[in-house]
Amino acid sequence: MKLIDGKFIAATIQLEMAEEVKEFVAKGNRPPHLAAILVGNDGGSLTYVEAKVKACERIGFNSTLIQLDENTSEEQLLAAVAQLNNDSSIDGFIVQLPLPKHINEQKVIEAVDPKKDVDGFHPSNVGRMVLNLPCFLPATPSGIIQLLKRSNIETSGKNCVVIGRSNIVGTPMSILLSRNSSMGNCTVTLVHSRTNDISKFTRAADLIIVAIGKPHFLKADMVKEGVVVIDVGTTRVLAPETKNGWRLQGDVKFDEVAPKCSWITPVPGGVGPMTITGLLQNTLLAAKKAVY
Repeated sequence: MKLIDGKFIAATIQLEMAEEVKEFVAKGNRPPHLAAILVGNDGGSLTYVEAKVKACERIGFNSTLIQLDENTSEEQLLAAVAQLNNDSSIDGFIVQLPLPKHINEQKVIEAVDPKKDVDGFHPSNVGRMVLNLPCFLPATPSGIIQLLKRSNIETSGKNCVVIGRSNIVGTPMSILLSRNSSMGNCTVTLVHSRTNDISKFTRAADLIIVAIGKPHFLKADMVKEGVVVIDVGTTRVLAPETKNGWRLQGDVKFDEVAPKCSWITPVPGGVGPMTITGLLQNTLLAAKKAVY
């Protein structure tokens, strides 16, 4: 069993990006600028956004964090989105999800200018992804593809099972892995909460992407020997023994499943750092006008 070290791979890519940014700025361009809107005080979201800000600093990006009160109205949030859409100094921005329940997430996503949609959630970018046209790929699926590539894991001709059909991870992941491309050509099965006997599919899989948001969902009796497992789950669970009183738990029962794997991602330190890297790569593409 080999661990796929997302921290190391993300750091390597970000070092490469830092050099690319230096060259970009040396040609007379301003540094790429990423902005984030955070509504409310969700601990996980705040930690994640702060990590993005630090990553921007490391590679030479400018960054802006706009924090809005949890009681911010949908109209106020849409106004903040419009302001960033019209700000020529901002190359790309994200609206951190989840949003408070009184705000329509899809309406906000569709309000973002597709040219600045570095999360890759806007219908224009999703549609272009489906058609294999230049676009901003969703950051987590993009990061997973890079984890597989940098680990020299073969995907062509493999049976892949994606667990979870969210628009953020599961569905785009199934599309990318089924593409006729160097890191695609999988035979993909997408399973979800209504699938009967998920184990029937996972036991036949060469590659499993687990993005269902249920801690310890994937167990040893659900996988075959030699499988590659990518764990996207990051659920906070109580852990009184830790400094923060909580810890992140993946969707895979790691201690059980890992001995059967050829490769597996840990939680934390696997997919998470690559999500931020994918976001930064999209922002650099936006600054270079390489997509639109």
